[in-house]
Amino acid sequence: MTKRDYYEILGVAKDASEEEIKKAYRKLALKYHPDKNPGDKEAEEKFKEATEAYEVLRDPQKRAQYDRFGHSGLKGGFQGFDFQGFDLSDALRAFMRDFSDFGFGDLFGERRASRQRARRGSDLQVKLKLSLEEIATGVEKTIRLKRFQRCSACGGTGGRMRTCPTCQGRGEVRRVSHGIFGQFVNVSTCPTCGGEGRVIDQACSVCGGEGRIKASSTVTVKVPAGVTTGNYIPIKGGGDIGLRGGPPGDLIVLIEEKEHPHFQRQGDDILLELPISIPQAVLGDQVRIPTLEGSVNLKIPGGSQSGMVLRLRGKGLPHLHGYGRGDLLVKIMVWIPTHLGPEERALFQKLSQMEGIKPPKEDKGFFSKIKEALGV
Repeated sequence: MTKRDYYEILGVAKDASEEEIKKAYRKLALKYHPDKNPGDKEAEEKFKEATEAYEVLRDPQKRAQYDRFGHSGLKGGFQGFDFQGFDLSDALRAFMRDFSDFGFGDLFGERRASRQRARRGSDLQVKLKLSLEEIATGVEKTIRLKRFQRCSACGGTGGRMRTCPTCQGRGEVRRVSHGIFGQFVNVSTCPTCGGEGRVIDQACSVCGGEGRIKASSTVTVKVPAGVTTGNYIPIKGGGDIGLRGGPPGDLIVLIEEKEHPHFQRQGDDILLELPISIPQAVLGDQVRIPTLEGSVNLKIPGGSQSGMVLRLRGKGLPHLHGYGRGDLLVKIMVWIPTHLGPEERALFQKLSQMEGIKPPKEDKGFFSKIKEALGV
C-alpha cells in the first residue's frame, strides 16, 4: 500500500517550523488517540499514521533524509524505529514521551489545572428555628457560627511555599508500565502535596501552615414566607474556607418550625381549637380570636356542634414561591363543666326535662345510634 505524504498527513507546509509540526501532530493525536476512541480501528490507524509522520518530521536528520529520498530513504530504521513496521506501541511511546503533561481527562476535553489544585472547604449545616408568625411574613435572620476563615497573618497562603519535589508542581504523578498489550500510564494525585503542586517551606506561626483559622462570624439569611420544617436555604461560599487559599464550601440553613401555643399547621392552613360554653354553642355568639396577623371577630352560629370547623379564608400561611394563602380553620370545642354548684345543677336538671334540648327522635345518624346503645 502506498504511504501518504507526511506533510499532507499533518496538514503542514514543507517549510513548516518544528513548533508548527508539533502543534499539528498534537491536534491529530488528541483527536484519534485510542483511549478516546476505544475499539475504533480506523482512528487507531490514523493515530499511528500521524505519529509516524511526526516522528520523521520532528527529527532534522530523518526529515532531511525524507525530503531527499521520500519514504524509501527511511528503510532500515533510524535510532530504533523501523518505519516499515511502526506499530501502536511505538506510537503510544512517542506520544507519551513528548506529551506526558496530558492526562486521560485532557483527551476528552477535560483539561485539569496541573498546578496548585485548590482544596475546597467543607460545607456546613446550621438549624434555624422560626415561629409561625415569622414564617407567615418571611424574615431576615443573622446567624452566628464558628467556621474556618482566611488567616490574616499569611493571607491564606499557609507560609512560604516551594514547588513539590515529587511531582514538580503538576499535582499528580504518572507511572508507566509495559505489558504484552503495550504501554499503560497510571495517573494519580501526588502523595506529597495532595495535588496542590506546592509544599510548605516555612509554615505560618499563626495558622500552622493551613492558611486558615477557626473564628466566630455572622451570616445574614433571607427566609421567604411559607417555608416549613425540612426546607433548606443554601448560601454559596458560606462554609469553611479551603486549605491554603482553597475556595470556601457552602452553608446549608435547615428550617425548623417552633411549636406554637395556639396553632397547629396543616400544610398552608393553620388550625385553632376554640373552646366555647354550652350557651354559646346553643345560642351562638361573636368572639374575638387570634390569627397570625392579630385578632379578628368570629361569628359562632347558634346550634354549633362540638368538632364543627369554621373556615376563615386567607388567614393561613402564604404559599411558598406562589400566590395566595392558606386558611385559618377554627375547630369548635364545646366545653363541658366538670364541677357544678347547687344552682347550676338545678338549672341543668330543669333543662334535662325539656324536649327542646334532647336529640330529635327521628334522627337516623350518629346520635340515634348512641340512644339505641343507651336504651333511651
